[in-house]
Amino acid sequence: MKRRSKKQEPTDGFEIVRAVGLTLPDVEATTKYDGSPVLKLNGCFMAGLATHSSADPDTLVVRVGCEEREWLIEDAPETYYLTDYYRRYPLLLVRLSRVDGDALHDLLSVSWRLTSLKVTNRSRSLRNVQSTRTP
Repeated sequence: MKRRSKKQEPTDGFEIVRAVGLTLPDVEATTKYDGSPVLKLNGCFMAGLATHSSADPDTLVVRVGCEEREWLIEDAPETYYLTDYYRRYPLLLVRLSRVDGDALHDLLSVSWRLTSLKVTNRSRSLRNVQSTRTP
């Protein structure tokens, strides 16, 4: 008789996010000033655990376009949501207990793309400022 091994659950809610996120180019896993885990792309926030008191426990916050955000919330409100605190930012709250691996990968890929655009625009702006300075 063979023993069935129990599936190992992640030790923390962010473990699977970290594993999926680190498959994307130039992503690093680090922590915020308060010690909460985040993923960054070239030093810029890409995804992390929501730490504001308005968010449910074990909630991921990711970058997303406003139109896509509204569509996702409408399509699966048990998984995706928003609070007033996060509404003014291009972010989406995701209940980690409700999202599957494929959806998580898609969300992190979108967040990676949007963060990459932000990093590129920030670098471009910085170069423009530096080129206008006279030596």
